[in-house]
Amino acid sequence: MISAFVFSSVGRGFALWRKNKVQSDYKKLQRKRRTNTKAVTYSDHYPEHLRHLYLAEEEKLNREEKERRSARKTPETVEEQTEEEVVVIPKKKFKKKTSNQKAKEEYEQVQLKRAKKREEAENNRRKREEALRLHKQRKMETFKVLCSKTKKGQPNFNVQMDYLLKKIQSKS
Repeated sequence: MISAFVFSSVGRGFALWRKNKVQSDYKKLQRKRRTNTKAVTYSDHYPEHLRHLYLAEEEKLNREEKERRSARKTPETVEEQTEEEVVVIPKKKFKKKTSNQKAKEEYEQVQLKRAKKREEAENNRRKREEALRLHKQRKMETFKVLCSKTKKGQPNFNVQMDYLLKKIQSKS
């Protein structure tokens, strides 16, 4: 019973780790070989006076290869047909925003909202202060008019009557 337990755990230790490591190294080597074989250099094999032609051809082939790869990656392509050939235009992919970019945008939006609130509060405070100042000014004027006295210290009813008349006329 104990020996069966020992045999079942075989292959989970160092040997398995080493096997996986060798496999991953082999895959890396294959990838490197694939990328190195695609690089074609025409400059070494052709005469100097024709070199620019071959370099231009190489660039053209590289561009076509990139277009083919991008067309394979994006299945959503738009095809436009002309009389001579079929042109494949891949749709642009929208890059997804990273969490950092999203956080920055949210932070900026929150800051804008706070700035708006502060500005509105400041405007409301100014309006309130202006209204209070005008109210106090009017009250002082009415107080001065209503409290005016004659030379003997008696209330001046003529001024009070004029004030009341103006008030009635302004309402109607």
